[in-house]
Amino acid sequence: MYFAALLARTEDGWEASDTDLDDVETLSDLTDLAREASVDEETVLLFIEQEDAWFGIVRVEGEEDPRFYVSDAAAAARSSYGEILIDELIGADDDDPAADLDTLDLDGTEDGEPDVSDEEDDDTPATSGEAATAGPIGDREILADLGLSESDLLALETDAMAEIAEALGAADVLETVR
Repeated sequence: MYFAALLARTEDGWEASDTDLDDVETLSDLTDLAREASVDEETVLLFIEQEDAWFGIVRVEGEEDPRFYVSDAAAAARSSYGEILIDELIGADDDDPAADLDTLDLDGTEDGEPDVSDEEDDDTPATSGEAATAGPIGDREILADLGLSESDLLALETDAMAEIAEALGAADVLETVR
């Protein structure tokens, strides 16, 4: 189950609205959704959370390129909305079969089952594929100028949207849409 919300900055503070992702199929759709909520080209944050498994943030400011963050790339890659964000963050190319998420070793295994040899040897360094895709991916300073440091963002685990909204001073408005 997904929960998605938009937080739009205004001169009076933050405004929140829940959002329906049913018609979202591409990154452009997500970006357009955020831009439509913008007031005078102010900052808009689109949050997507899947049952505390992962969360993603899309930040849009005017016509600038959007910024992205995903808390757990391996978990997000298993969901349709997460896959949209991951494709952007890893630079997937539809014409390159090697860039297909199904061919990436996102969780450190080839078929989704734990690799017993990895469990037995904790000193084995991660491969470049595992290092690039395990855990957080994207702009870790996406909220730093809004009051949530990189280290605080990386420390979030469950109910991340509520903690982010609290740091931004928008907890009350987010709660009204939950």
